[in-house]
Amino acid sequence: MTMWTQDDFRRLCPGGLIGMIHLRALPGSPAWGGSLAAVGEAALADADNLVAGGAGALMLENYHDVPFYPDGVPPVTIAAMTELAGAVRRRHPGVSLGINVLRNDAGAALAVAAVTGARFIRVNVHVGAAATDQGPLTGAAWRTLRLRRELGADVGILADVRVKHARPLVERPLAEEAQDLRLRGLADAVIVTGAATGSGTDPAEVAAVRAALPGCPVLVGSGVTALSVGRFVPAADGFIVGSSLKEETAAAGSVISRDLTRRLVNALAQARGGKGAA
Repeated sequence: MTMWTQDDFRRLCPGGLIGMIHLRALPGSPAWGGSLAAVGEAALADADNLVAGGAGALMLENYHDVPFYPDGVPPVTIAAMTELAGAVRRRHPGVSLGINVLRNDAGAALAVAAVTGARFIRVNVHVGAAATDQGPLTGAAWRTLRLRRELGADVGILADVRVKHARPLVERPLAEEAQDLRLRGLADAVIVTGAATGSGTDPAEVAAVRAALPGCPVLVGSGVTALSVGRFVPAADGFIVGSSLKEETAAAGSVISRDLTRRLVNALAQARGGKGAA
């Protein structure tokens, strides 16, 4: 499997927006509510609104399973995410799906993706080492790439450089870290984020990664809104967005809004000089 080009990413994610489906707490986690069916209903509702709003791809993650296991989640988490990912794939078979198993279980994410037909995974710490709220995490690109080959899975790897909620144990120039992700870790796309979920990403850092990795898909992974998305054009190829697309409802709590999704899609298209979603 060859690494993705920018054109590969555009084909997998038309328009450039990967909409996040933040799963409610799964079985075994402290906030588990007791009904996987309810988790699935909420996930499908978010998926429907993201697709209706114009998102080009979706990504599923166990967002509410805090506090997270550092790297290896239990079997029940993998089983639940496989069930939910399969449901989303059946609902929206023509939309690329990604899997992120928090905090850093790339093997589980690959397994879920291989079984359900998801097209990519996100790996928070793919190479190097980081100090995180789960303690030190060490990248295992060597293991992840070999497992992907063993599974024969056509699954892209989206890898973070200086991932949110973490700091590199030994900080080097950002361009060097990004080049290691792509050239030695064989990441299909590189993600640049802010300090935390929903925190703004620095456009200068995105531009630096773009300059270091011509031809590589570069994604913005946190803090993007309809007002800020234009600041990352043309350096960024895509955007992973969840927080700014949510609205609070009396019946279901925090849910994805198709109107907010459409607003972001339109803002991105306009920043690129094109037409937005109808």
